[in-house]
Amino acid sequence: MRKINAFFISIVIVLSSCTHDDYVDIDTDLDRDLKNRLVDLSGHKGIPYFMLPQSNEYHKIPQDPLNPITKEKVKLGKLLLHETALGKNPKIKDMKATYSCASCHHAAAGFSSGLRQGIGECGTGFGSNGNTRVIDSSVPIDSVDIQPLRSPTILNVAYQDIMLWNGQFGGTGTNAGTEANWEGIEENFLGFQGVEVQALKGQGVHRLLIDEEFVTTFGYKRLFDAAFADISEKDRYSTQNAGLAMAAYERTLLADESPWQEWLKGDDDALSDSEKKGAITFFGKGKCYECHTGPALNDSNFYAFGMGDFDNSEKAIVLKNVDFENVKKGRGGFTKNTNDNYKFKTPTLYNLIDNGFYGHGSTFTSVRDVIAYKNEGIPQSTEVPVENLATQFGTTNLTEEEIDHLTLFIENSLRDPNLNRYVPDAPLSGSCFPNNDRQSKNDLGCN
Repeated sequence: MRKINAFFISIVIVLSSCTHDDYVDIDTDLDRDLKNRLVDLSGHKGIPYFMLPQSNEYHKIPQDPLNPITKEKVKLGKLLLHETALGKNPKIKDMKATYSCASCHHAAAGFSSGLRQGIGECGTGFGSNGNTRVIDSSVPIDSVDIQPLRSPTILNVAYQDIMLWNGQFGGTGTNAGTEANWEGIEENFLGFQGVEVQALKGQGVHRLLIDEEFVTTFGYKRLFDAAFADISEKDRYSTQNAGLAMAAYERTLLADESPWQEWLKGDDDALSDSEKKGAITFFGKGKCYECHTGPALNDSNFYAFGMGDFDNSEKAIVLKNVDFENVKKGRGGFTKNTNDNYKFKTPTLYNLIDNGFYGHGSTFTSVRDVIAYKNEGIPQSTEVPVENLATQFGTTNLTEEEIDHLTLFIENSLRDPNLNRYVPDAPLSGSCFPNNDRQSKNDLGCN
């Protein structure tokens, strides 16, 4: 009897020693590991270093000192970016008012185009997320507004002071010292950052036109008056002010409702165990954090991963007036520094899955394939010098399981499911948007 009692007493002692503080389940262990990694990688700034502010916390959003964000500018810019009536300067008369900035940067595709190659003027159709937009067969090909690189997202652009894959837009910061290469980019000399310069330059490039007729006809005068009350009325309704309003709005496009951001805010259940393992790979063995860091998981640097270009596929179009040899050199095509050749700007990774095409030449249609490609380290392009390739290329040695977890983290954890909160109910013209051609109207239910 004493032996039996002694046995039960020993069991009670063992059980009582297993307190809640001593027990660590897998989920808690993953959370602890991940949080410790983030603290170390943030330079001990802590988890807030990776957190995006809410889109209405203007004082927390990086902004151009020459273009402070205000709710009046954001309201105006939100409408202008989606306004197809702004398409007033087409090459083809019948295409007037059928396209907008949002033709290639709309919420349904994570504020990218949903296509391998975005189409502005002379495009037709939309599909579900821009995926069925094609070139109107009735127009000459040289009239089409189509670019020789994939349309990058405008999501999280507040966290870069330069724009475009080669970073040529932006007159301060990263581009300091590149002034000799600003020919044709006079907007850089105004001293604005890249988001603002793109919004200014893009109006001309993409055949948009702000004038007094547009402002008065469609009721935008009062919004310009509210947003730019400190500008004299004779200078108020201008391309520059329209661009500054759109840039202010673009800076508020933040993926702050993604599961990753919710986890950073303290909800440990926002990510599955597999997603947490993917995040640990991202901030560890995968070396992703070496290029993708901070709140937007990007930086203002340029890297060569040897990805293919538009000229190596029948699925893309490069217009004859494009200096494509220069385009393919990325940053080097702009700076003329051979060390920069074939290097492209680090993109944000949020809502990648919504677009469906990856790489500056859209040569991938799967996030997993991109990860596997970088892991394997065999360049698609034979033109990239080995010495220019990123040190992260082919040096990660990830297992298939680690690639699976990392893919899930990028596709799901970094996807904000509610980007429609940034879309207006309708532009003031009442026209269909983001496109206003006949087929798009049918696709979008505007008829």
